[in-house]
Amino acid sequence: MNRTELADFLRRGRARLDPSDVGLAPGARRRTPGLRREEVASLAGMSADYYTRLEQSRGPRPSRQMLTALARALRLTDDERDHLFHLAGEEPPRREAACAHVRPGLLLVLDRLHDAPALVVTDCGEVLAQNALSRALSGDVLARPPRQRNLVRRFFLDPAGRELFPPQDVPEHARVHVANLRAVAAARPDDPEPAALVAELRSASEEFARLWDEHEVAVRRFATKRFRHPVVGLLELDCEVLLTDDHRHQLVLHTARPGTESYERLQLLRVVGTQDMTPQGAAG
Repeated sequence: MNRTELADFLRRGRARLDPSDVGLAPGARRRTPGLRREEVASLAGMSADYYTRLEQSRGPRPSRQMLTALARALRLTDDERDHLFHLAGEEPPRREAACAHVRPGLLLVLDRLHDAPALVVTDCGEVLAQNALSRALSGDVLARPPRQRNLVRRFFLDPAGRELFPPQDVPEHARVHVANLRAVAAARPDDPEPAALVAELRSASEEFARLWDEHEVAVRRFATKRFRHPVVGLLELDCEVLLTDDHRHQLVLHTARPGTESYERLQLLRVVGTQDMTPQGAAG
């Protein structure tokens, strides 16, 4: 691990980012350009003290998970992410298996969506990033333990994964999850990730196994979803799914039709923000 060069690389990466690049308000005038250390730490899900020690060349060696979080927080390109891993003494993720790295451009789009809940997920349902309104709607998914960040696994194995939806809508969500995962598994027959997820869910969930045996295959690109929120009430939102070129990442965008009650409630949710009253169910 090259602590000196790692610290310099982190400082330079932080200095080149404007708060608006990561969806933050400018706030008070800043003495120096770029993000503050505590802002980078918050974006990466680590303590400000830990990040400060990394920038001061005295921190412990970051884990691979932490390096991935730092690469996302600093909006690094694939090449820059690989360099970060090398500086930390780690082998960079293989490009074909580096599905957890979100392109800076996609994160920029996500951060600029201030009036619509949006998140980035993998085709297998792993949540990689959320904007503030998505966290206000469905809780901070990235604050959960890693195994609970997969929407499909959480939906079938954790009762909390269904609390966000009206009970009568749950069967349709189940069918959509299974049909989408079957399409992914068929498109990537040699990839162990979807195969392992399917095997786990078939073994642990009778409902999933039953739906899987029905052989329904469909990748949903548009839907109207209803969400229950403990403060603003029921929201009916249009869901658009936008795919990256390789179809491995999805930008999931939820909008309300102007003039509707759901539109007014979504505006209220922007004011309510990510208070502790938000549910911890599935992210949709």
